[in-house]
Amino acid sequence: MKKLIPFLVLFVTNLSITNFSFADTPGAHPAYLHALTDLRGARAHLDNRGGSAKLQREDGIAVKEIDACIEEIKKASIDDGKNLNDHPGEDAGADRVGDVHRARQLLDNAKKDISGKEDDKFARGLKKRALHHLDEALHHIDEAIRIGK
Repeated sequence: MKKLIPFLVLFVTNLSITNFSFADTPGAHPAYLHALTDLRGARAHLDNRGGSAKLQREDGIAVKEIDACIEEIKKASIDDGKNLNDHPGEDAGADRVGDVHRARQLLDNAKKDISGKEDDKFARGLKKRALHHLDEALHHIDEAIRIGK
């Protein structure tokens, strides 16, 4: 029994050190969490914004594409074991340039976050689909900006 005590002390010490060393280690894709925050922010700026029927149509399509992008990023985050309840602050500045322009800024930031290197083959497919939806949303936002001029 006396020989077992030092082994147990060493085991518990090693286990404690290992757990503390991983406590603040970021996951493989912390940028995805920033992208989710920016995507949700962009969606909020476009949802029920008003304007002409053409503007509302473009906003509605952009919101649907943003929703699809969010779903793809959520899947990639879940695959990587990310906490989807962790919401870092928006990346874009807080200036008042109008809802559609603010949404455009947030989507540009989300695209930068999502576009990073991806090693996981499954997540690469999710990333590709997310970027496709994001590009579609950007297209419809650009169209809304054009209509609004």
